[in-house]
Amino acid sequence: MLVIGLKMDVVDCYRVLGLRSGASFSDIKASYRKLAQQYHPDINPNDNKAKEKFIALTEAYKFLLQVVAPPVTSTSSSQVPTKTPVPTPQTTQKTKTQQAPPKQPPKQQAQQHTQSQPPNILEIEKRLKWKTYEQLQRFIRERRFPQAIALAEALAERLPEDREVKQWQAISYQVWGRALIDDKQWLKARIYLKKALKTDPNNKSLFDEVQRDIQKLEQIF
Repeated sequence: MLVIGLKMDVVDCYRVLGLRSGASFSDIKASYRKLAQQYHPDINPNDNKAKEKFIALTEAYKFLLQVVAPPVTSTSSSQVPTKTPVPTPQTTQKTKTQQAPPKQPPKQQAQQHTQSQPPNILEIEKRLKWKTYEQLQRFIRERRFPQAIALAEALAERLPEDREVKQWQAISYQVWGRALIDDKQWLKARIYLKKALKTDPNNKSLFDEVQRDIQKLEQIF
């Protein structure tokens, strides 16, 4: 149970709703509806634990709406297209000469087309990606390495072709491996350092750093 009043992070919000990190918006919505009905104060009068759970569910749902919810567009009645009369052969030529609008430059046409389109799924994924990155940085600063790795792996599963995400995932493994060396958990440290190399094998800078970490381990053994 989250402490009410504290700011929840992405992982906490998924956990409160009983979901894995990176779950779709439809899964988030369905889980919230189900749990909200179960813990609603009207159904559980005088039950403070149910009330706290309901509040936490609502906070988590609202937070995830800002991160993963698809954008909502509204249309007024004045925007509903009306039926356009089909020109007859006798009026086609007259329409072309008298009513043809001036042609717009291709660049201007492209801009208008872009502005008329609602934000697509790529924009939603980009927003989620950078929200998750901010959370990942916070976990690493606070030395919450298992949570950082879980978050990085969930994002990599959602965006498997994103090179930046792969790099973040590999760095999370490396940082955790170094922390394990300091804790003298050498076998486990070696596992995570190897995972860092495997995750982002083309990153030369990361490769060199991890190799030095592994050499440090070999000297200990």
